[in-house]
Amino acid sequence: MESIYKSLVEIVGEEHVSTRPEELYVYSYDLGTTEPQRPDYAVAPKTTGEVQQIVKLANREKIPVVPLGGGLSLAGLAVPLRGGIALDLKRMDRIIEVNERARYVVVECGVSQGQLVSYLERHHPNLYHSEPGAPPQATIAGNIAIHGQGDLAQVYGFNSDMVNGLEVVLPTGEVCKIGSCSISPHWFTLHPLPDLGLFLGWSGTTGIITRLSLRLYPSKKIRDVEQFAVEDEELVPEVVHRITHTEMAEDIVAFSQAIPPFANELHTINIFMTADSEKELEFKKGLIWDDTLGDYIEKGDGGFVNLSPEMKFELARRPQISKTSDWKKGGGFEYVGAIMPVETYPECYRRGVEISTRHDIPYTVLGRIIGRSHAMMFSWTYAFNRADPESIRHARKALHESDDLALELGGTIWKPGVYGQKIVMEKIDPNTLQLMKKVKQLLDPNGIMNPGNWEVS
Repeated sequence: MESIYKSLVEIVGEEHVSTRPEELYVYSYDLGTTEPQRPDYAVAPKTTGEVQQIVKLANREKIPVVPLGGGLSLAGLAVPLRGGIALDLKRMDRIIEVNERARYVVVECGVSQGQLVSYLERHHPNLYHSEPGAPPQATIAGNIAIHGQGDLAQVYGFNSDMVNGLEVVLPTGEVCKIGSCSISPHWFTLHPLPDLGLFLGWSGTTGIITRLSLRLYPSKKIRDVEQFAVEDEELVPEVVHRITHTEMAEDIVAFSQAIPPFANELHTINIFMTADSEKELEFKKGLIWDDTLGDYIEKGDGGFVNLSPEMKFELARRPQISKTSDWKKGGGFEYVGAIMPVETYPECYRRGVEISTRHDIPYTVLGRIIGRSHAMMFSWTYAFNRADPESIRHARKALHESDDLALELGGTIWKPGVYGQKIVMEKIDPNTLQLMKKVKQLLDPNGIMNPGNWEVS
């Protein structure tokens, strides 16, 4: 271990390598229910070249490497399940280029969501990126690597659909560029080159994304939100379908939660709209309010929530959906995300409430619409007390039951942990599983990249 430590120091400098137990402890867990597992080393590189040297060393010595950005995946995806090197990428935090006309940004892998939001607000106020509603320290690269979604998902799809190019360090140490950046100085598209989608959704088991290009979108001058509420969960898919048909909403989030009590068994749909003028905004609101949802109001099936100016101002800001759960003493928090057909919302809600009730956890269920009702990112959220083993056990059991439920209802599990990956691989088409195995063996012959995740037998 001493020789490995010295080699890492030679690559990044002594102040950016640690084997101290108290510092390794920080990298041993996330806020979820995964059991802590300490790495043997924590390393914070500054450049792609340093990442490349670390990976070559690890491949040569057959040491596991676990890349992490903000460390906020919650499902244990960045917990070093087999020890090895925790590769902390937060020092790689340069915003390299913003192309105002072509509307894209090139960033290093450690750039956070909050960093990009504030940078664009200061220097490019006419541009906007799809922000996931996670804590601001969550990274851009981490979000796209797990097929994340954001507050432009209703219009443009998953954030991983907005990628124009990648720079990746392969598990054997080669640096590979994907997209127009592989043949051009411009990072403007992935198309029409051969599809090399080998690095998104793999939980860092096929390579380390060190740079990426992400599409940006027009930033409108005005943001507004309306809340529409119904008591019957069966109405939610139809209401969402009608709203998306207008193409007036930028973001649509449906949710129900046990706390506060007045929200219990009520289904609230937040409809976010943007405009460059009050006239444009009133036109959009009129289409949604009168022409689309008016008959629900007339029948007494639903209605708009009367928001005070202060509440409307706060809600209209970029939605922080990570704040929707009730938090327990002890601060534990994890959720099962599932990409589901929108029509499954009623059953997702009912079964999620059953699971929460069974484990004595106040329920929180939420569905963000993806691509004009093409799908929704649905979540069942479970808070727990990290200091109470019984509370953790109940939350872990609820999470596993929700993973099972996602597949039972015909969905897919979003950023699944080890249990979720296992049941996906049991269910997936056998030929697809064999293709995954071949990809893994080709790219990572020594099995060093985030072992314990997507281990195809």
